[in-house]
Amino acid sequence: MKKALAVALAATMIIASLTGCGGSSSTASTTAAAAADSGKESAAAEAPAGETYHWRMAHEEYDGDMQDVYCKEFIQKLNEKSGGRITVDLYPVGQLGDAIQQCELLQNNALEFAIISPGNTGSIVPENQLFSLHFLFPSDWNKTLEVLQTSEALNKDLAEKYLAKNIKVLQYWTEGAMWWTSNVSLKDPSAFKGLKFRTMQSPMIIAAYEAYGANPTPMSYTEVYSGLQLKMIEGQENPTSAILTSKFYEVQKYLTDAQSNLYMTCTCVNPTFYDGLPDDIKAIIDETIAEMYPRSFEIQDELNGAAVEKMQSLNPDLIVEALTDEERAAYKELAPKAYEEYGKIVGDEGRAILDKLLEEVAAIEAK
Repeated sequence: MKKALAVALAATMIIASLTGCGGSSSTASTTAAAAADSGKESAAAEAPAGETYHWRMAHEEYDGDMQDVYCKEFIQKLNEKSGGRITVDLYPVGQLGDAIQQCELLQNNALEFAIISPGNTGSIVPENQLFSLHFLFPSDWNKTLEVLQTSEALNKDLAEKYLAKNIKVLQYWTEGAMWWTSNVSLKDPSAFKGLKFRTMQSPMIIAAYEAYGANPTPMSYTEVYSGLQLKMIEGQENPTSAILTSKFYEVQKYLTDAQSNLYMTCTCVNPTFYDGLPDDIKAIIDETIAEMYPRSFEIQDELNGAAVEKMQSLNPDLIVEALTDEERAAYKELAPKAYEEYGKIVGDEGRAILDKLLEEVAAIEAK
């Protein structure tokens, strides 16, 4: 009940703030409502001349983080391509609640767009937890990009699972490989035994670290720094850019390049809103999304590239380690325990999505 009230209150606050600053001649909510009231099966082919759009978008990170940079460029492109007719208010994590609450606002059409990471929404779309499985994607980065772009398992089967929960996936993208921070060396899986390791609120991520013997501890992103500082948790995983901007390196001794899994996320839209838009406005969104796919990997390179060196310069005592092929193999032997858990969580349909993805990965790796 409290959670539902919080989501409703947040939605009211967004709409109130939009109205208070003058709103626009056409908001996404009213556009979708008008289409529904008229009983039309599809939106108008073109928007009326001079029609303007004022939308809202949320992401799960802080100012200057990867999602923030992506969203600002996405919004700028929408504005430019529409000749200034589209404007979008941006809400970083914490402004409208945590990542799960932002997702619920999107589902309820209180937000038009949101960046939704599977690690935060496993309870909403359980099948998306396959992204949390370790050693699932190719080690060759170019082949991983091919999987994300061409996979039917992801872009059709999994996307349909999102749509069933009133979320339309526009694009999957990655913020880079996960790195571990800790106060003990993690070169050997035995070091994880009993380690209080922070995870997102995903049963699959929890299972992945339980496979190594850790004590996974779900915690909101906004609480991680203080949790590490107070030793409520002893380690965590994130791309290097997030570790840098959130200053986790200040309160940890080791930074480990494990290459165990990717930090996956996706750009999503409320389907009722999207389906109610005129075709020419949809085309602007679709074109922008297509352009942001290669740009998302450029942003990743830009932000992750120098992050390790910068952290070492800010904390000379930070020990940076990389798993050798032999050490990775020791972890890889344990990882399939979590694959079995995934099948139990999602059932036959979810397991079929994973099996198809594994076949697609194998085919691309064999090229």
